[in-house]
Amino acid sequence: MNRKTIVAAALAGLAAASAASAQDYPNRPVRMIVPFAAGGPTDVIARVVAQKLTEGLGQQVVVDNRAGAGGNIGMGLAATASPDGYTVIVVSSSFVVNPGLYKSIPYDPYKSFVPVSNMAASPNVFTIHPTIPAKSMKDLLTLVSADPKKFSIATPGVGTTPDLSAQLLKLTTKLDFITVPFGGAGPAVGAVVANQVPIGCTALPPTTPHIQGGRLRAIAVTSSKRVGAIPDVPTMAEVGFKGQEADTLQGLLVPAGTPKAVVDRLHGQVVKMMAQPDVKSRVEGLGFDIIASSPAQFAAQVKVEVEKWTRVVKAAGIKVN
Repeated sequence: MNRKTIVAAALAGLAAASAASAQDYPNRPVRMIVPFAAGGPTDVIARVVAQKLTEGLGQQVVVDNRAGAGGNIGMGLAATASPDGYTVIVVSSSFVVNPGLYKSIPYDPYKSFVPVSNMAASPNVFTIHPTIPAKSMKDLLTLVSADPKKFSIATPGVGTTPDLSAQLLKLTTKLDFITVPFGGAGPAVGAVVANQVPIGCTALPPTTPHIQGGRLRAIAVTSSKRVGAIPDVPTMAEVGFKGQEADTLQGLLVPAGTPKAVVDRLHGQVVKMMAQPDVKSRVEGLGFDIIASSPAQFAAQVKVEVEKWTRVVKAAGIKVN
């Protein structure tokens, strides 16, 4: 038996062993890492997904919150976990932003994980206090250009996708208005509602009730198409600013090396659960759109977004220690 035959036989044996293992998967509880504190949007969606995976897989899926360092602690933990399907992680947009934002991170966005699916996503929305005499993005930018120092924009924090959306608008329009990063979406939205800051850019879920209640005026969303919750609000492309698309993703990943059969089974469960009326209602009620992309689609999205936000971070001169 020559060397090529021996190698081929060994590979075939490994593939067979992997397939057999995948057929038995899972035969014990699965850990789902959430790299944020309990109670936030990613945690809420992760718990919905964990419950449905428990039902679909026949084994308990246990949520493990590992918050800190903008998600890096939990993502680093998942990156070094055994690639056997018994550790999965639900990530938000920090997964694609942090490679350009931090000098060093404990994972490689391309090599450390296998993407399973971008399960759901929510766009960012630009809002203003109702006392601001602007009905559109064009009106607002006209006001800002006349007196940039008078107009600041509240965001949920440095390096969040809403903050980077505001930075991207600044770079595109070359207007030097001030960004005011808060410690989360709640405080940022509250500052605009109280007219402490005239403009806001935040994720849609915490902002929608204030828009619908007339406490904020939405002037544009960063999605590729209009959003069902606020259908009268145009996209950034519609108001003349293409290439401004940005959202808060909710993705499912597994450590690199996880058998393809396991990835395929998890993806199948995601597609199935996201089509269920109760899950659809719950997720959309949080202000997210159902995506349920394929592993290949999610991998392509990761590449595009890492490169995009790295460029924005560098151009805006943003630094995080």
